[in-house]
Amino acid sequence: MNISHSASYAAAGVDIEAGYEGVRLMKEHVARTVIPGVIGDIGGFGGLFAPNLSGMREPVLVSGTDGVGTKQRIAQLMDRHDTVGIDCVAMCVNDIVCCGAKPLFFLDYIAIGKNIPEKVAALVAGVAEGCVRAGCALIGGETAEHPGTMRPDDYDLAGFSVGIVDRAKILDRGRMRAGDAVIALPSSGVHSNGFSLVRKVFDIEHADLGQVLPELERPLGEALLTPTRIYVKAVLAAMAAADVHGVSHITGGGFYENIPRAIPDGLGARIEQRAIRTPEIFRLIQEAGHIPERDMFNTFNMGVGMSLIVAREDADKALAALKAEGEDAYVIGEIVSGETKIELC
Repeated sequence: MNISHSASYAAAGVDIEAGYEGVRLMKEHVARTVIPGVIGDIGGFGGLFAPNLSGMREPVLVSGTDGVGTKQRIAQLMDRHDTVGIDCVAMCVNDIVCCGAKPLFFLDYIAIGKNIPEKVAALVAGVAEGCVRAGCALIGGETAEHPGTMRPDDYDLAGFSVGIVDRAKILDRGRMRAGDAVIALPSSGVHSNGFSLVRKVFDIEHADLGQVLPELERPLGEALLTPTRIYVKAVLAAMAAADVHGVSHITGGGFYENIPRAIPDGLGARIEQRAIRTPEIFRLIQEAGHIPERDMFNTFNMGVGMSLIVAREDADKALAALKAEGEDAYVIGEIVSGETKIELC
């Protein structure tokens, strides 16, 4: 029994007891993420984790932080809060695996207008599911009630992850060569980027998010809420099986910003646009918003959530490893000599 209670704080809009109830409800979700290395339980002042460093000569910690962005507005309008936590985890762990790191643990931060324990628990349930998919532990977090500065139904979800990699296994883009294959890992849809444009295109505040669109064969809101794919296990498997020279998480900025981040000077990526398997949702966005094709590829993932650059002779090995992990990966281009970082042809 918790004896902490402040009537004055409650009168100001902060319900401490709701916070305690939220923690109680989320514990079962957090328990799903426990992996070797977790020490203690949630509720302390810091999350404890003892990494297994055996077999590593020079362990390096890798961290990443991100949020869900304005996609969470759709979750709020639909009153569905159990998926955006997956997005939050994905945006962090998909980044840190790009250098070869395995995520170890995750912490979340929820700023909310009014602390409704069931809503907070649903958000954390999504975070926990994301951690399970990434193979990392949820070891802590924070829920902050913000009365007067946020509307009661509003919230903002963010988090960060820490991973580890042996220094010798950090991906070295200096080993990239002309002729290397560019492999696509399919996205599940829009993922968690470009939603300011999506919301404008579909006039989300006034749209019927429950309307089933024939092109999608499901409601628009459900399609837009589809969680970001988490590629950690598949990418690590590909790195173990093949000579991977670069990995890009295709987030905000699309192809034009993210693929070049993995490519050294003097080389570029030539992408065969016809090879890209683009989900129908992107055509709907483009047509509804009258958006130029280049802007689409410079904003959205267009069906490619992550790309791997692999030695040409190892492409088949990488594809086999990815497919063994459930990824329907395929080749979309190659690395070429030149100063143009990316060309879609």
